[in-house]
Amino acid sequence: MHRTHRRARDRQDARDTAAYNRVFKDRERARRDVRMLALVRSGTFPYAPVVMSWLSRQLDKPSQKISPKDIKSLLT
Repeated sequence: MHRTHRRARDRQDARDTAAYNRVFKDRERARRDVRMLALVRSGTFPYAPVVMSWLSRQLDKPSQKISPKDIKSLLT
């Protein structure tokens, strides 16, 4: 097989694998969202680093700039 055909096949295989894994990753993200919201509701500020990282992604803010007011707005 010529090099260009092999590379094209490899790119297609990568796209197929990503599409297949996307389903599982979406499910895991949903489970993580539920788990993190439960931790935020049960804990107090400041939270563990893993929760602060998740909050940072949800609020689109650096974790140092997250305030309890921001978290309250996320929970409502």
